[in-house]
Amino acid sequence: MTFATGARHGLSYIAEETFGTTPSSPDMTTFRHTACSLGLRKTTLETAEIRSDRQISHLLHGQKTVAGDIDFELSYGAFDDIPAALMQSDWSSDVLKAGASQPSFTFERGFTDIGQYQILTGCVMDRLRLSVRPDRLVSGKLSVLGKSSTLASSSLDASPTAAASNDPMDSFSGSLTEGGAAIGIVAGLDLVIDNGLEQAFVIGDAEAEALLAGSSRITGEIVTYFEDAGLLEKFVDRSESSLTITFSGAGGSLTFELPRIVYTGAENPALGAGPITLSLPFTALYDAGEATNLKLTRTAA
Repeated sequence: MTFATGARHGLSYIAEETFGTTPSSPDMTTFRHTACSLGLRKTTLETAEIRSDRQISHLLHGQKTVAGDIDFELSYGAFDDIPAALMQSDWSSDVLKAGASQPSFTFERGFTDIGQYQILTGCVMDRLRLSVRPDRLVSGKLSVLGKSSTLASSSLDASPTAAASNDPMDSFSGSLTEGGAAIGIVAGLDLVIDNGLEQAFVIGDAEAEALLAGSSRITGEIVTYFEDAGLLEKFVDRSESSLTITFSGAGGSLTFELPRIVYTGAENPALGAGPITLSLPFTALYDAGEATNLKLTRTAA
């Protein structure tokens, strides 16, 4: 008897021309990942009927949702489609800014050791969290919402196009500037791109008719060693600042530029005798000069 294992799990995707419809004879692309929980979920409808024997007599399936997370390690060239889909825009001369053109995708999860495949259609990129910590690879968690799921005993594309195979990026390579000046006291950084998707359900269909995006919301947090009051004062005075993070590695570099941010908190608790850190959550705002809240630039080596 053979059981499915994560070591043989495959993941691939393709952009859809029509929401919820996989293109015919699809040329899929491999999605490099470290974990995947994307799958079908349903609500349940339970009867409220009162019976003398106290039993529940009916339970039905309700609305269907495709949802889950895909974890990955950031590398140059392997994930260009993902930030474009999140930003709902297209690359222009290797620069990406926020837009309002929402694409959808078909994903395929392959359980190749048991010859089973799960097809997930109408998938839209909802949220991405990038995490940077000392002595670690740059990691990402992509949250996806979708329309429908089916099972198959054969793959949509038995030979998907391979993603770029550059090494994952790490926290040693690259740079970080805050307010236009290099900053070397950061112990951790998180960046979140959130589209605030909502599913539009109608009477007569258990699947969502559409996925509706909210505002482009970009937030994050930097954790620094508490060296002086400079960053703390920016929170106290509500002084706007900027943040630029460059990740470098094999193949090239990716630069995330937030031209206008506001710190929304500042905590520096003393937890024992060790070093005191300052945690600074922030929100990125629209910048008129760049015409975006986030500017992403890719530069080939």
